Amino acid sequence: MITIALTGGGTAGHISPLLAVAEQLGGSARCVVIGTLGGREDELVPQSVPIIYRIPKLPFPRKINGAALAFPLRWVKAFLAVRRALKQAAVDVVVGFGGYTAAPAYLAAWSLRIPLVIHEANAIPGLANRLGARLTHWVGVCFPGTPLPHAEVVGMPLRRQVLTLDRLALGTQARKHFGLRPGTPVLLVTGGSSGARTINETLDRVTGDIVAKGWQVLHLRGPGHDAPDAPPTGVVQVAYTNRMDLALAAADLVISRAGANTVAELGVVGLPAIFVPYHVGNGEQEHNAAFAVSAGAALQVSTPEFTAEWVRSVLLPLLDDRERIASMAAAMEQTANRDGAEIVARWALQAGARRKDDS
Repeated sequence: MITIALTGGGTAGHISPLLAVAEQLGGSARCVVIGTLGGREDELVPQSVPIIYRIPKLPFPRKINGAALAFPLRWVKAFLAVRRALKQAAVDVVVGFGGYTAAPAYLAAWSLRIPLVIHEANAIPGLANRLGARLTHWVGVCFPGTPLPHAEVVGMPLRRQVLTLDRLALGTQARKHFGLRPGTPVLLVTGGSSGARTINETLDRVTGDIVAKGWQVLHLRGPGHDAPDAPPTGVVQVAYTNRMDLALAAADLVISRAGANTVAELGVVGLPAIFVPYHVGNGEQEHNAAFAVSAGAALQVSTPEFTAEWVRSVLLPLLDDRERIASMAAAMEQTANRDGAEIVARWALQAGARRKDDS
């Protein structure tokens, strides 16, 4: 049986597509994980997929300081340790999803002539995948125009729970789960698993106006983000939910960040969106949202511009325009690519089979 090592940057954004590919592979290969020390693998990766090594976080130094001087030695140690782990586990293929800690795994695989399969979730690739894409011709991306060599648009690898989500069939159950009324449209607000202070604070000022438009609000605030003591009737405040599938099924419109997973999931379930990108790194979230915006499936507003005044002047009129929201939902569905996990898994099996044949 082919052994496939999966690796990413230790965040949910990297681990989610990793798990989708592992799920797609099922019993057709033995899957192991090269994890991140202090990352979220222990929380998110099931015990059925063993973690064979944890790479210390190795952010590329942006300025000359003590960390920059120590970086080369730390990087070489990580590279050698991963190389040993790949040999001990008899890995046939490495599938990487980016993040700083993926780079040592990519070079370790290349040094052992283990084939690489790369997936880049964001429209603007990170440093690790820019390196990895030069070492293989198996490169999948989510968005057209992603600047990587050999890139093929395959979409985001997504779990079956999302791919098979039927919003219409689950709508009544989903609204009951969150204590929402069945016949009133729902605006879902989320800043991701950690929440977003600016989004929360702005919405707190305008939820009364949104409810007055005949809408309900399901507000996923994020852990540790305090909620108002007495929100208006029709506003449900939740710190965190492990049933994001039901949150999506309950919603008719979403306000959210523009992480690649979020953008892909909204496309698959056909939910129109107001994207408030988190400006981090190389600005990838702005670029992630651009494809849906250009398709007429979403609006985009920067975090500084996402104010109560913007909500009242742009969002509230949209809430009155049910025909436009329906058109945006149809356009969002057209942006979806459902085959990401299947394609990446197929590439991994093909690369592993070729290596077995050559050995």
